[in-house]
Amino acid sequence: MTATPVLDTVEVASRTPDQKQPYAELGLKDDEFAAITAVLGRRPTQTELAMYSIMWSEHCSYKSSKVHLRQFADLPKGDRLLVGMGENAGVVDVGEGLAVTFKVESHNHPSYVEPYQGAATGIGGIVRDILTMGARPVLVMDPLRFGDADHPDTRRVLPGIVAGIGGYGNCLGLPNIGGEVVFDPSYQGNPLVNALCLGVMPTDRIQLSAARGVGNVVLLLGAKTGRDGIGGVSVLASASFDEDGPARRPSVQVGDPFTEKLLIEACLEMYDAKLVAGIQDLGGAGLTCALTETAAAGRSGMRAHLERVPLREASMEPHEVLASESQERMLAIVTPEDLPAVLAIAEKWGVLATAIGEVVEGDRLVITWHDEVVVDVPPASLADDGPVYERPMARPADLDALNSAALPAFPSVEDLRELVLRMVASPNLCSRRWVVEQYDRIVLGDTVLAWPEDAGVVRLSEKTGLGVALATDGNGRYTRLDPHDGAMLALVEAYRNVAATGAVPIAVTNCLNFGSPEDPEVMWQFAEATRGLAHGCRTLGLPVTGGNVSFYNSTADVAINPTPVIGVLGLFDDVARRTPMGFQEQGESVLLLGDTAEELGGSEWAWAEHRHLGGRPPAVDLERERVLGEVLVAGSRDGMLSSAHDLSDGGLAQALVESSLSGGIGARIVLPTGMSPFVQLFSESAGRAVVTVPRSEELRFTEMCAARGLPCVRIGVTDGTALAVQDVLELPLDELREAHEGTLPRLFG
Repeated sequence: MTATPVLDTVEVASRTPDQKQPYAELGLKDDEFAAITAVLGRRPTQTELAMYSIMWSEHCSYKSSKVHLRQFADLPKGDRLLVGMGENAGVVDVGEGLAVTFKVESHNHPSYVEPYQGAATGIGGIVRDILTMGARPVLVMDPLRFGDADHPDTRRVLPGIVAGIGGYGNCLGLPNIGGEVVFDPSYQGNPLVNALCLGVMPTDRIQLSAARGVGNVVLLLGAKTGRDGIGGVSVLASASFDEDGPARRPSVQVGDPFTEKLLIEACLEMYDAKLVAGIQDLGGAGLTCALTETAAAGRSGMRAHLERVPLREASMEPHEVLASESQERMLAIVTPEDLPAVLAIAEKWGVLATAIGEVVEGDRLVITWHDEVVVDVPPASLADDGPVYERPMARPADLDALNSAALPAFPSVEDLRELVLRMVASPNLCSRRWVVEQYDRIVLGDTVLAWPEDAGVVRLSEKTGLGVALATDGNGRYTRLDPHDGAMLALVEAYRNVAATGAVPIAVTNCLNFGSPEDPEVMWQFAEATRGLAHGCRTLGLPVTGGNVSFYNSTADVAINPTPVIGVLGLFDDVARRTPMGFQEQGESVLLLGDTAEELGGSEWAWAEHRHLGGRPPAVDLERERVLGEVLVAGSRDGMLSSAHDLSDGGLAQALVESSLSGGIGARIVLPTGMSPFVQLFSESAGRAVVTVPRSEELRFTEMCAARGLPCVRIGVTDGTALAVQDVLELPLDELREAHEGTLPRLFG
């Protein structure tokens, strides 16, 4: 018969200083454990140790990335940023008394372990981040990356991840307006599941997380707490520190979108009634994070009674209750006077609401378990004052060899017809219809543009047409070849995609996916990428509103390609003037904007045709990107453009195919002389777009380009039902469509 273990209280910890602590098993280093004991003046209790191990984990503390992320906080804020880095999500003023909040985060590792729930709860978590700021969530996006398309494990994870994203988002009634699906062997065994959400609110309804006001009630809203998700963001992988304790549980959270929908409506009604003094969602690190961050943000003391937390499993111990990442939960701070009204709203929506604590004098977080004190810590030591590392950095030893690697031989003109067909059917360039048809793109009735457009566009005001555009982009191959320029290329592509729809780019979010920060070469890549992103944002005048860092993305100690995913927000004063990517009318002029150079390093052609990664990525000209963006926005605003599509992966050939297929109209193209047709069709030079203009607007548009110094050349006319490049190739749209749309159904359908 096993004896009942003695509860490790603060009093027990104080009189047993030499009791062995399993801190190393929980991912804490010797010096980190020493710092904890110095803060507390004693050894930590079992519950405190669990809390520190979680909050000082890489995921929660950003201990390896903080020194590099600070440069984003130093960027110009502009006159639209209402809330910047440090809160759950940034908030931007979009006019007419409205603000939007948006953010992208990762759920990579859980989605590999359990694809459906990992991806579903990634959507649920980012939606709550947006809800926490006071906004109604109105859209989601999903930048995804997988291993080789034909690998058995990709066939295992991709269908479940796509189904999880669609299942959760569709049940919440949120349109999925865009994203990415990228295949590369570096993501084998470590898919990237990044999720973005945007919400809208009146500017006077912004909610913050700080717990203030002595006597105010700490209220837990939403689902009951279970053992699901324990260890989801840290190394706390078992239900007990004891080898003889309960069996290990899955670390992946289990989502319930219908509970989340009720939680959303209840919270929004509380916000409108001005009943909430502070609020924080429970995501990574669960109650541990929510209690410590709200107390630290308010510089307040707090007392929590853990036995009051509604549990799914009565046998849970204090450290499990605090570490659980059970979904669909929020922590609200309300005054005693407002508590009855809050409880009434919760009851109306069928949301469980339980007072579990109160704000108190002082600066300590005290947590009791059946009146026994199991935690007594300064909350800032968990939330703000964790370790900060300046990790060793080293330029990758193979980078010079990669950059100097010669490109494969270019194909002849005679081979280009078949090459175009192979490229548009390749996994990274083929149609994503099989994926996006599992998502609801038009629910809520305000989606104006969605896949396959360059950016998603939603209307915020029926009366005026006020709206926003969003695009996410990132090229891991470019960033592998040059982390600084690769991050800038991700930024300018998203910037260009937003401008191509006619929206003015106004703000940035990011999800930085990298390998282990303990690898000096990975850390160098991270430092260079953040430096490049900061430089690009500073030059383009875009504030970084917030984001996410995801480290330890590797398989068998081999890191993924460094993958900064950049989201750019754009603003429309009237979405009626948006520009689609598809050709709209027969007989319109096709114009190529920007300069084309022989830039095929890291290109889709080199990879898809030859599995070649080498050379240099395309050069970045930030001033050219700004001018191109201004021309695209002005052309949209003044009614000169019928269509616009940026040039990126796959170059001009891919852009012409996508614009033709989207509009169902072909084109007759005449390439300029002086450069090989192959380079003109497949170069991935940045700062370019292909547009169509009515003949009546051609002179006005080209004169605007000339006045701004933007190269603009007429390369053809929209015409017929084939894509024809003079003296090079002719491809009927039906043949292109069959090649473009058949790949993913064949692989996964």
